[in-house]
Amino acid sequence: MFRRREEKPIHRRIVDFCWPAMGWRRTVSYWAHRVSRLPGSTYSIAAGFACGAAVSFTPFVGLHFILGAIWAWLMRANIIASAIGTAVGNPWTFPFIWVWVYNVGVRLGFSGSAHDEEALDFAALFGHMIEFALKFDLAYLAKVAWPVFGPMLVGSIPTTIVTWILFYYGIKYIVTAYRQSRIRRIIKKHQESERGYEQQLAPTLEKDNSDP
Repeated sequence: MFRRREEKPIHRRIVDFCWPAMGWRRTVSYWAHRVSRLPGSTYSIAAGFACGAAVSFTPFVGLHFILGAIWAWLMRANIIASAIGTAVGNPWTFPFIWVWVYNVGVRLGFSGSAHDEEALDFAALFGHMIEFALKFDLAYLAKVAWPVFGPMLVGSIPTTIVTWILFYYGIKYIVTAYRQSRIRRIIKKHQESERGYEQQLAPTLEKDNSDP
């Protein structure tokens, strides 16, 4: 239903993902309609989207789709909605998310040893983590990555819980309102069709009643 007739090239998709050509307001409205029209119960859609949005606040970059799908599956929620929900974590929001969960982890008592500006270069950190994880360089991960990754992991736990609750009730309200509005439009359209049909029959009925 929402697929384009001609697929965009990959570079255009990347640009639109970072800065939508249709504008942020229309983009948010588009995704709200897309989520609301997904098949399934209100709970399934809202819980699935909340799972995807919540895992976006974890430091497991690159695994959000998988983690969101597993979480949604465990809760018997909509897996497609969870994939859409991971869009909450994007190039515009990740810097704020990472700083937030790191500071929450530090405030909760998990104080990493790296607090300078260079150590908090999250983009470089995650890039090196993936590189050295593939090389099984556990010494690097323990010495350099863990002082930052640890507080982020601890801070993400309460953050994901609060995020899930907020998005669950928010999406539930949106889906419920959309479906009720759609039902009202269908009923109104049906009533207008019936009135139009009655108006078409009215001259015939009057003529039949006037005949002796």
